[in-house]
Amino acid sequence: MTKDRTKLQWAKLATAIRAARDARSLSQGALAELSGISEGSVQNLESGKPRSRMPQSLAKIEPHLGWAAGSGVAILNGGDPTPVPVVHEVSADLRGGKDHLRKKLPLRIVDELESDDPLLDSAVIQLPGVNGARMTVVVHGQPDATPEQIQEALLAWRRAERNLKRLPDEDGDGGEPKVANGS
Repeated sequence: MTKDRTKLQWAKLATAIRAARDARSLSQGALAELSGISEGSVQNLESGKPRSRMPQSLAKIEPHLGWAAGSGVAILNGGDPTPVPVVHEVSADLRGGKDHLRKKLPLRIVDELESDDPLLDSAVIQLPGVNGARMTVVVHGQPDATPEQIQEALLAWRRAERNLKRLPDEDGDGGEPKVANGS
């Protein structure tokens, strides 16, 4: 038996998305670009119209609104979003005595990972033409950045990330790398 999704609180979700987006000074287009979805998908979510299917775009926007995974569904069921605290997991591991990375990485990389600058995003990108080789990217922002500066930095990273994914290999066959994980 399938759940009737048209009876969920779509208007409440639309209001919550709009409020969270506005609080981060994000336009619909900027949220769409950060989330890797179309602006029309953001507009549809903010329309508040009931849907018969759960939109995949909902999970994609949650981290960019500062929400934990599943927050959109919680709102649809009458609850509230769960905010995600900013945590520097890698930095915490390094400071907590887990120094195995210190033995494997150059000091300048360890220093960057240990910085108190806010973590904006990260990605692991498979390198084209090489089985198993990958590149890890950690994107930090300025500690005193305004929401507009954070938005600008995230959009710059998204443009750079798209370029990185399109780099052809040395043979020029244009192999497309894949992102293994990221926000």
